[in-house]
Amino acid sequence: MITLAHISDVHLAPMPDITPRELASKRLTGWLNWKLKRGKDMRRDTLSALISHLKAHGPDMTAVTGDLVNLALEDETARAANWLAALGDPETVCAIPGNHDAYVKGALDSALSTYAGYMSGETLDDSPFPYVRRIGMVAMIGVSSAVSTPPFFAAGKVGSDQLARLGKLLALLGEANYFRVVMIHHPPYEEFAKSKRLGLWDGSDFRSVLQEGGAEMILHGHTHLSSINAIPGPNGEIPVIGVAAASASPEGHDAPGRYNLFRIERVGTQWNCLMREYGYQRIGDEIALRLQMRIY
Repeated sequence: MITLAHISDVHLAPMPDITPRELASKRLTGWLNWKLKRGKDMRRDTLSALISHLKAHGPDMTAVTGDLVNLALEDETARAANWLAALGDPETVCAIPGNHDAYVKGALDSALSTYAGYMSGETLDDSPFPYVRRIGMVAMIGVSSAVSTPPFFAAGKVGSDQLARLGKLLALLGEANYFRVVMIHHPPYEEFAKSKRLGLWDGSDFRSVLQEGGAEMILHGHTHLSSINAIPGPNGEIPVIGVAAASASPEGHDAPGRYNLFRIERVGTQWNCLMREYGYQRIGDEIALRLQMRIY
C-alpha cells in the first residue's frame, strides 16, 4: 500500500520586506491584497500545525500542488525552499508551481532552480515538465500550468508542447499498469477552467489529452476550496480532487487549512483508493477527520 498526502496553496507567511523597485510591477496589486486581506487569512501557525498533523501519518509521498509563495520575491523563494526541506527530502516530497510562483516574468525559472529536486523527476527530454516520480506502482506526474499574467489575472496554461509530452507519458505509464496521479495547479474541469481571469486557458486541450490517455486521479489547488469533480477518461470519469489552502486560518474562512490523505493499493487486477480529508473546523483550532470516501 502507498500512502499519498496532498496539500496546496501554502502562501508562506509573513511577507518579507519589499522594495519600491520590486513593487513597480504586478506585485503592487498582490502586495495591496496581502496587506488588506490575505495577510490576515494566511497564517504560519495554521500551516505548521497542519503539517505536523500530516507528518504524523508518515506518508510515502507528499504532493504540493503550487503557490508556495505570494509575490515570487527572492526572499520568499529561499524561505519556501527551506520549508520544503523541513517537510521532507525530495524522495518523499514532490511539488509543482502555481501562478503565484510565476507571479512576474523570470520568477518561475528562479523558483525551479532553487527548488531543484522537489520540482523534478523523470522526463521524456530536457524539458522540466511533465515529470514523473514512481513510488511502487504509483506514478506521480507533475504538470506546470504556471505562467506570468497581467494584473488581476491568475489564469494558467499548460502549452501544446507540454501536453504532447503528457500524452506520451500517460500512454507509457498506462501500458505498464501504473496508478497515474496527475498534479496540476489550475483545476481542469470545464466549469472552472473556462474562466478567462482565473481558469486554465487550454483546459479543453488538457481534457482531450486525458480523455485519450487516461489517468486514475488528478490533484489540484488554486481555488482554496476542497472539492471533488471529474473529467471524461477513456474508460469512464477521472476523479479531480482539490484541497483547501494549507495556511488558511480557521477564523473568517469557509474552507480553513486542510490536507488529503490517500491510501492506494492494487488488489488482483483492481485498484483500491481510500481518501481521507483532515483539517480545521470553522470554529476552534482542532484538526479533525472531516471526510472519508472511497475513490476506487
